[in-house]
Amino acid sequence: MNKKFVTAACAALLTGSFFAVSFVSASAAAEKYDVRAYGPKSQIVWNKPVKAVFDHRTHTEGLGLECNSCHDEIFAMQRGVAPRTGKFNMATMAEGKFCGSCHDGQTAFATDTNCSACHTIPEDPIVWTKPVKAVVFSHEAHTNDYGLECDSCHNDAFTMKVGTAEKSANFTMKALYDGQYCGKCHDGETAFASNTLCNTCHIGTKGYKRMTGVDQHAEKHGGH
Repeated sequence: MNKKFVTAACAALLTGSFFAVSFVSASAAAEKYDVRAYGPKSQIVWNKPVKAVFDHRTHTEGLGLECNSCHDEIFAMQRGVAPRTGKFNMATMAEGKFCGSCHDGQTAFATDTNCSACHTIPEDPIVWTKPVKAVVFSHEAHTNDYGLECDSCHNDAFTMKVGTAEKSANFTMKALYDGQYCGKCHDGETAFASNTLCNTCHIGTKGYKRMTGVDQHAEKHGGH
């Protein structure tokens, strides 16, 4: 048999096989996502009582759960119902409700562990404006730079809700000196004492203006 013919035939066969495999792969990749089997493709984002995310695909495609594993016994099959109950919080989950039905430390990791699996770390710094303007706190610096976890501060030193501390009349430097709030760590041993390195946190009115674009003086005196 002609060697050139054999070579050409082999090349054609390989090329055909390649395109066949490519076609099958492309078809599989283009297969429509089955919402009825795996749930919504996009993440559920809860903003109350605090921001948290839930991914149906992780639980269905990843872990093999079915819709009736959670609906309607644990969660109603309608977005927004859980937060509106007023009982959608960490306390009720610890009692085995909502996510806590499975996240009990046995079936799945407990709700008071692995916080970042559901709770995202705020990207923007927290800026307190009471009792003085302005005090800044960075979650990123404490988690990424110093390796702290959510439960290093929540809910022992601070509740996990922005603005709660500054609404308290007790949120003062004296309280920090007594080991409360930031003072739980900023005691001069675990971290620098709260009566030192003031400018690390206290950015003042000028710093507040640079960060927010709002002039505190104008804010206070109606622009005069």
